[in-house]
Amino acid sequence: MQRVIILGAGKIGRTIACLLTTSGDYAVTVGDHDETALDLIRTRVPKAVPERVDATDKKALSAIVAEHTVVISALSYAHNPLVAEACADTGASYFDLTEDRETTRRVRAVAERARPGQVFMPQCGLAPGFVSVVGNDLTRGFDRLDRVYMRVGALPRFPTNALKYNLTWSTDGLINEYCNPCEAIHEREIREVLPLEGLEQFSLDGVRYEAFNTSGGLGTLCESLLGRVRELNYKTIRYLGHRDLMAFLLNELQLSKQRDLLKGVLERAVPVTFQDVVVVFCAVSGWKNDMLVQVTDARKVYNATFDGQNWSAIQLTTAAGVCVMVDLFAEGTLGSGFVRQESVTLERFLNNRFGAHYQSPTASTFSLATPGFLGELT
Repeated sequence: MQRVIILGAGKIGRTIACLLTTSGDYAVTVGDHDETALDLIRTRVPKAVPERVDATDKKALSAIVAEHTVVISALSYAHNPLVAEACADTGASYFDLTEDRETTRRVRAVAERARPGQVFMPQCGLAPGFVSVVGNDLTRGFDRLDRVYMRVGALPRFPTNALKYNLTWSTDGLINEYCNPCEAIHEREIREVLPLEGLEQFSLDGVRYEAFNTSGGLGTLCESLLGRVRELNYKTIRYLGHRDLMAFLLNELQLSKQRDLLKGVLERAVPVTFQDVVVVFCAVSGWKNDMLVQVTDARKVYNATFDGQNWSAIQLTTAAGVCVMVDLFAEGTLGSGFVRQESVTLERFLNNRFGAHYQSPTASTFSLATPGFLGELT
């Protein structure tokens, strides 16, 4: 049985603990400095062992990491480099959920010290994470690629405020995505583009959405597809009107330069919801037998009951993403060193017991074109 420690007992860490302990294949410890969060682990995930851990104390961190084979960081991204260092020192394999590009660069540098069989796999959530698996998988089977568009949003099912938004996950991560430069491929070159720009609108299942640039969602996909694709970009999905209000707050009121103040405003004024929907929309176009073809994967995942408890869609999809990768690691199929999300095929992901949450009865797949579809054009 793999010994796993999850660092961070918040909404996502708690969900990861529930999924892993319910499987029966993992001995799970959950570490946090907050006793209130640990109390929730005791009551909601009784099979997990709560442990008080200071993630800023490298010596203490290394001591507890050394007792486990797998470390999952569900902490704010700022803590992850130190956690990765502790893993490198002790030989534990490392997984995280970060969208922060600089954090991933630092983890990648630490991964150069990986031992045989030791894995460093950041960005294991929804976006980055699952969306990179989907986007890369749809590129297979083309003679020549043209565009890869990836769109993801975690939205309230019943929006009631002017932002048409509720907090569903880390506020720090949300602000990071809205304020940091975004990576894209434009005319076959990697470029930085501004967050909140590139506004577009589309409809899915009778609902109208908008999408705009946000940071970090592509993970390492720009690097993986450079030289193969003309255009690659990632945008966050929201209900119509959200982007303009956030642009007013971040740019005109310049709250992007006062992130602590912005975090306080959002957490005081925007309620958390566990009644949400995750929307994933990926479209890839290119040439097959001299014909310009597009394949698309579009799906919605809703909040659901699991193990007798209600979990939000963003909790389930994010937790499922990292649990799939931990399962594949336990099988010995991820290799060693720094591992990219897109190295895993969509088929392997969805056929995994945790990946099944993306195609459960509470998930709706509207259009799924597999690589086999392209073979029909021969």
